Amino acid sequence: MIIFTTNFGDITIELDQQKAPETTKNFLRYCNEGFYENTLFHRVIDGFMIQGGGYELRDDGFAVNMVEKRTHAPIANEAFNGLKNLTGSIAMARTDAPHSATAQFFINLEDNDFLDHSGKTNYGWGYAVFGKVTMGMDVVNQIAKVDTITRFGHEDMPAHDIVIEKVTVK
Repeated sequence: MIIFTTNFGDITIELDQQKAPETTKNFLRYCNEGFYENTLFHRVIDGFMIQGGGYELRDDGFAVNMVEKRTHAPIANEAFNGLKNLTGSIAMARTDAPHSATAQFFINLEDNDFLDHSGKTNYGWGYAVFGKVTMGMDVVNQIAKVDTITRFGHEDMPAHDIVIEKVTVK
């Protein structure tokens, strides 16, 4: 169990180590290293998902900038594990390359079956679900409703910072 303490409230996540062993191991590694602390939910699309786990704000003395954090190597995509991108599920974010996920994740706000694994093609790989929100979906839904803008060159970014302040692994 993982508890993200955010400036909006707590989000509790249960991981599925049986169906997504490598993804879970990867996610726990980042949690135990403190990687996610002080990172942002940097992409919010109401009716779709909220995404975080890759950027932090850094003040260089002149201005505050959003900085992408250094990650470990990408992991293999486990989206064929039978877990679905359902409301409240947590999945790994990635680029267009199927096996490019590192630290970023998203929480589904609705059933997004178009993100599920449908075949071992570039398009069909899907996005690996590795757990679900068990408490704090009200917090997730509150985050989903924030105003978004284009900020630091990113679209769908919250107008005000949504920060993962602390991560507790139980």
